[in-house]
Amino acid sequence: MTPIYARITGLGFYVPDNVVTNDDLTQYMETSDTWIQERTGIRQRRYFTYGKDTNASMATAASRMALDRAGLQAADVDLIVYATITPDYYFPGSAFLMQRELGLEGTAVIDIRQQCSGFVYALSIADQFIRGGMYKTVLVVGSEIQSTYLNKSTEGRNVAVIFGDGAGAAVLQATTDPEHRILSTHLHADGRYAEDLMVKEPGSSSHAERWVTPETLTDNQYGVTMNGNAVFKHAVVRFMEVINEALEANGKTADDLDLLVPHQANIRISDYVRQQLNLPESKVYNNIDRYGNTTAASIPIALTEAYEAGLLQPGNLICLAAFGSGFTWASALIRW
Repeated sequence: MTPIYARITGLGFYVPDNVVTNDDLTQYMETSDTWIQERTGIRQRRYFTYGKDTNASMATAASRMALDRAGLQAADVDLIVYATITPDYYFPGSAFLMQRELGLEGTAVIDIRQQCSGFVYALSIADQFIRGGMYKTVLVVGSEIQSTYLNKSTEGRNVAVIFGDGAGAAVLQATTDPEHRILSTHLHADGRYAEDLMVKEPGSSSHAERWVTPETLTDNQYGVTMNGNAVFKHAVVRFMEVINEALEANGKTADDLDLLVPHQANIRISDYVRQQLNLPESKVYNNIDRYGNTTAASIPIALTEAYEAGLLQPGNLICLAAFGSGFTWASALIRW
């Protein structure tokens, strides 16, 4: 029997019109453009427009672009795998809402919550379904609206300056071509560090009675809690581990890479990884300066921009890598 593989045949992204610069943030908190750029590499980010953008509508726009580039219609999709930590509703997940917008009643959907590693996890899930023969065309999505839960004050600035909104999507299709496909994916997690980067509320087990009351709203547990030093220290280690794991699994080295597309967490992390791998700047795609950290949307937005810039050529060896809350980390090696 001829082996079946998965290949990315279309990419798309959507970012809101609302550009928020570092100088704009000085209206809400004690900070500066210099302070933010030195610590994160971010110059600006996008915030959604209330009444226009939703998590699902952004994902739909990105998906339509990806489907168009793949030469497909929405009706061709067999499965949607949707990664987000900021769904439109607590439940059901935003995959259902996007499915409705695409007119795909009856099509299977999967919502996952793997934070910054969400897109690579979703890619891996899609890859397995295609390899197993269950589905032929899978839409993989990462979408986030994070601006509405950020504490945009001096108290919350260490987190607030980092995150932005946006969506990205990829179409995966079955192929028998062993030369142009997803070569392998690698997934990891370590729940011992769950509280180092989290949003605790609303949590179903946090209270004996009803989750949301006037009292619980004053607990200050509905915002992001981040141990920045712990996140940074683990990220630089796990990024290297999971990238090398993907390369070694396929008999490759960093010298064989044509492009690394890392999750856009912090430019200092990306630069450290690039230097450790001895890669030139031209082989690492970064766009954090323009969009900030868009969590599950980060990699597909960057991958789409790399495609539009002509950086994804047939035969190129591409590595995707991510690290995020959980802790979770993942990589994918792709022969374009």
